[in-house]
Amino acid sequence: MQITPEQLAFDREHIWHPYSSMINPPPMTPVVSASGTRLKLNDGRELIDGMSSWWSTIHGYSHPALNEAAKSQIDQMSHVMFGGITHEPAIELARKLVRMTPEGLDKVFIADSGSVAVEVAIKMALQYWQSLERGEKHKLLTLRGGYHGDTFGAMSVCDPVTGMHEIFTGVLPKHHFVPRPASKFGEPLQSEDSEALEAVLRAHANEIAALILEPIVQGAGGMYFYSADYLKRARELCDQYEVLLIADEIATGFGRTGKLFACDHAGISPDILCVGKALTGGYMTLAATLTTDTIGQTISAGGAGCFMHGPTFMGNPLACAVANASLGLIETGQWQTQVARISEELKTGLTPAAELESVADVRVIGAIGVVERKEPVTLSEVQPMFIEHGIWVRPFGRNVYLMPPYISSSEDIAALTSGIVDVLRELERA
Repeated sequence: MQITPEQLAFDREHIWHPYSSMINPPPMTPVVSASGTRLKLNDGRELIDGMSSWWSTIHGYSHPALNEAAKSQIDQMSHVMFGGITHEPAIELARKLVRMTPEGLDKVFIADSGSVAVEVAIKMALQYWQSLERGEKHKLLTLRGGYHGDTFGAMSVCDPVTGMHEIFTGVLPKHHFVPRPASKFGEPLQSEDSEALEAVLRAHANEIAALILEPIVQGAGGMYFYSADYLKRARELCDQYEVLLIADEIATGFGRTGKLFACDHAGISPDILCVGKALTGGYMTLAATLTTDTIGQTISAGGAGCFMHGPTFMGNPLACAVANASLGLIETGQWQTQVARISEELKTGLTPAAELESVADVRVIGAIGVVERKEPVTLSEVQPMFIEHGIWVRPFGRNVYLMPPYISSSEDIAALTSGIVDVLRELERA
């Protein structure tokens, strides 16, 4: 069904899109359908999707297994409250998550979205220490350059200077930050990185409840990849200084970095793990926060006698059913071959960008390819250029990046990478 000019005009006048202005709203690209790796536009053109709809549609659009799971479940029940009620889709989802995630994470809180999963993780950490009558441990520690979501607790651990939420700094809780690691992925840990982290823990461990970080890959904070040795050392220091470790794997979980979870690069297990995005294969919003038996028991034995969180749509059966189908596809192991191939093709296809004067760096990990420019891109300028090349790429800041669906063909990746290189060349010539 086509989108009419009247509908587009209404959209422009009334609908507030992500990070957009209502005074001068950006032009919208009308999409009428999506299948596989293709977005079909109002005018009949098709774009190869290089974004996986903000990193979530790892199996592509309109996947038969996910479609069938949704159709089958909706005839049973689309939603039922999770308070005092349980159901098979949630039970089987929790079973899969316990089986697939790093060892020791066997308590599952099924949340609404990635930001909510982070809120839940923060509340778990705080309530854990309160239950141990150590309420003074109420601060968080995190890395500069990080991004954890758009809700208030999540915003408070995003970078307060270079992050998207700087304007809220005055009203957000104040936490501790350490510099992002200079030790890059694939390189050994630099002593300065370890010392900076330990210095904050040594000075403030008495008030720090948890260290929260994005393992290996800082996503929306700059697409920065750091050393697995840093993550391993962070785990050791958290244990040493009695600080919980929260791993935000909302962007990296389920194979995106070449390992099932980014924590696997360091061989560590966090105390609390957040997952989302790819959990349902991008079909609908769902996330989960997992923790250990010790934390679950401690919170439950505390003064409140329970964990104090319970969203209306927690454990939504329809979303859980689709998530089960998505994780079922992951459990076949096919993603490993897909991601390994995509990784090599991203390296090959994006390497020519490194020769451009405007480019500062080109880097790839798993199915993530990043071209970092020396200057920020102007989204309104480059987005139409990418569309003219038949690809859907949405840069931010200085980063032009790809996180394509795992089902992307070699031809898809070649078109995406050559399109990016061509557009960047065009920008240099302009």
